[in-house]
Amino acid sequence: MSSYIIVGGGILGASTAYHLAKRDVKVTLIDRHDKGQASAAAAGIICPWISQRRNKKWYALVKNGASYYKQLVEELESLGESSTGYKRVGAIALQNDPKKLQKMLERALEKRIDAPEIGELKILSPEETKVRFPLISEDFTSLYVEGAARVDGSAMRDALINAAKKLGAVVINGDATFSDGVLLVNGHSMEADAIVLTAGAWGNELPQELGVDMKVSFQKAQIMHFQVNELETGEWPVVLPPTNQYLLTFDNGKVVAGSTYEENTGYDTSVTEAGKNELIESAVSIASSLRSAEISEVRVGFRPYTPEFLPVIGKLPGYESIYFSNGLGASGLTAGPFVGSELARLILGEKTILDLTDYAPM
Repeated sequence: MSSYIIVGGGILGASTAYHLAKRDVKVTLIDRHDKGQASAAAAGIICPWISQRRNKKWYALVKNGASYYKQLVEELESLGESSTGYKRVGAIALQNDPKKLQKMLERALEKRIDAPEIGELKILSPEETKVRFPLISEDFTSLYVEGAARVDGSAMRDALINAAKKLGAVVINGDATFSDGVLLVNGHSMEADAIVLTAGAWGNELPQELGVDMKVSFQKAQIMHFQVNELETGEWPVVLPPTNQYLLTFDNGKVVAGSTYEENTGYDTSVTEAGKNELIESAVSIASSLRSAEISEVRVGFRPYTPEFLPVIGKLPGYESIYFSNGLGASGLTAGPFVGSELARLILGEKTILDLTDYAPM
C-alpha cells in the first residue's frame, strides 16, 4: 500500500489528508498545533465572485473552491461529520455609490455564466438591506448574492481530520524536521512514498532544512467576536462593506467582525489594543449597536502568502517525492478544501481539474 505523510494540519493539510485517505492509501498527518494557525482563528466568507481582483489564476482557485463546498459537505455528512461550520446564508455587499453598485452587479452577472452557484443577484434598498441584517445602522444600499456562504475554519478543519481518521488516516501531534534528508517526527525517522508540506505561515522551516527557500510570508489577523442577546442571528447573510472588513454571524447571537491586516509582527499571538480598536470602529461604522455589545473573544491567526500573492501547488524544487503547497492567504477557507483535493490528485498521478503548472513552486 502506498504511504503519504502530510506535515501541517490546517485547512489545506486536513483536506489533503482526507482526499488521500479516500483513495485507500496509508496517510499520516503531522501537526504541532502552533498558536496562530490561520484555519483555527478564521471565520470564512465564501463569496469570491464580486471581487475586483483581476488575477485569473487566483480566481480559478476560489471559483472552484466555492463550487466544491456543496459536494464536500455532503461527503462529510455521509461520514457522520455534520458539524462542518458551513452554511449558505447569502451575502450583502454594501455600497452607496450607484455606479459602483451597478458595476458590482455587472461583474457578478458576467461571472454567473460560468458559476451558476452564485444564484440570485439583486440590488437591495436600504430598507431591504436592514431587513436582511437588522443590526445595520446606516442607510446602505447593497447587492444581495444568494449563493454566498460562511464557514467556521476550526469546525471545517476538524470535520476533515475526523473524516480522514474514519477512512484510516493516522494523526500525530508532533514536530517534524529533516536531518540529512530524512524526516524525523518527534525525533523518530519516518518514511513514505511522498511527503507533503502544508505548514502555512511556518512554511519556510522544512524547505530551508532541505536547502530551499520558499519565501513564505504572513500577515497577522485579529478577529473579534461579539455576543448580542435575544436575536436569532443564525440565518443572517455575510456583510461585505466597501472596505476589506466584514461582519458575519453564527447561531445564538454570535457576530464576528474582521479583520486586521498586520505586517512584520513575527509570531506574536497577543491581542493588541490597536487591533481591538480598529475592529470595533470598523464594526460600529456599520452596526452602531455593537459598541455596547459584549466582546466574547478575539482570535489571532497568521495568513500565509507566497510571492505575487498567488498560492503554489506542486513538487518542492529539486525533490521528486516532496510536495509543497502554501500561500492561500485570506482565501484559505474558500480555496483550501478544493486545493487539498487537487493536491491529492497530483500526488496520485490523477488528472487535476486545473492546470497546476500555473501554480508550480518557483
